[in-house]
Amino acid sequence: MRASMLATILKRSTTSSFLLRRSYHSSESQPERKVTVLGAAGGIGQPLALLMKLNPLVSKLALYDIAATPGVAADISHINTRSLVNGYMGDEQLGEALEGSDVVIIPAGVPRKPGMTRDDLFNINAGIVKGLCTAIAKYCPNAVINMISNPVNSTVPIAAEVFKKAGTYDKKKLFGVTTLDVVRAKTFYAGKVKVNVADVDVPVVGGHAGITILPLFSQATPKGSNLSDEEITALTKRTQDGGTEVVNAKAGKGSATLSMAYAGAVFADACLKGLNGVPDIVECSYVQSTITDLPFFASKVRLGKNGVEEVLGLGNLTDFEKQGLENLKSELKSSIDKGIEFANA
Repeated sequence: MRASMLATILKRSTTSSFLLRRSYHSSESQPERKVTVLGAAGGIGQPLALLMKLNPLVSKLALYDIAATPGVAADISHINTRSLVNGYMGDEQLGEALEGSDVVIIPAGVPRKPGMTRDDLFNINAGIVKGLCTAIAKYCPNAVINMISNPVNSTVPIAAEVFKKAGTYDKKKLFGVTTLDVVRAKTFYAGKVKVNVADVDVPVVGGHAGITILPLFSQATPKGSNLSDEEITALTKRTQDGGTEVVNAKAGKGSATLSMAYAGAVFADACLKGLNGVPDIVECSYVQSTITDLPFFASKVRLGKNGVEEVLGLGNLTDFEKQGLENLKSELKSSIDKGIEFANA
């Protein structure tokens, strides 16, 4: 392939197709925005840091981890995009990494391995999240927080309790990133009904583990061929078990790191657009909510300059979805309570 042709292809791929052609605005008129990734040297953190470096809404990119971050930062810093990159390593540099952050993304923690549930990660990742959120409350209390560290059903309540103790809690600025469930639901739905995946929208509500993940395929757009009850059940099950599918396919050598990094970048981009005043930014996320009797719940959320502008309702549900909603509540409540108890121990 001639060099000029390769250059043209690469240019097109990075300018028009990045993040499935999600619209970006020129960086020339955008405000300064600092994004910090906590856990930036890990399996999710590295590709997520790369994707955030490609986002023109980011002016400063801080990469933090307990080890190896200077190398990751040096590597990514050579990419010719807007943001200035700095790497930070160890407890003594955590404060500097966080200071002045507008958005903090947290993929820190250990990944799932074959046979592990997200709850198996709790004892390790819960402590990591609690420590990081204590630092966030001190150094960037007004930042928007994007929680990726699993189990999200518990780590978001942990973060909320830490921030409450510090007197910095803002329910509008704490998000559990459930975007990967939406990404999977869109992909699986598009493949089944034979529509362009780039045009698909599927709300996913509930939580971010197993049966707490409830894709609302009855509300999916565009409508393709009618799905049978068996097909909807199978699509729902595959969406719920998507993480396990990847863990098993990697045969002990990792979890869903690349797709999670993509999903994390999509949601962070939405938060940045909201902060910048772009109208009608709606994504599903796990937030403090009153649309059910559970204190935290994932649903469509309208994003804006203050974080959450509006938590949107569930819409009309089928009998299958109503049953799924009832089935998930007990497990989700247990995970929420577990996080709250851990934070207050």
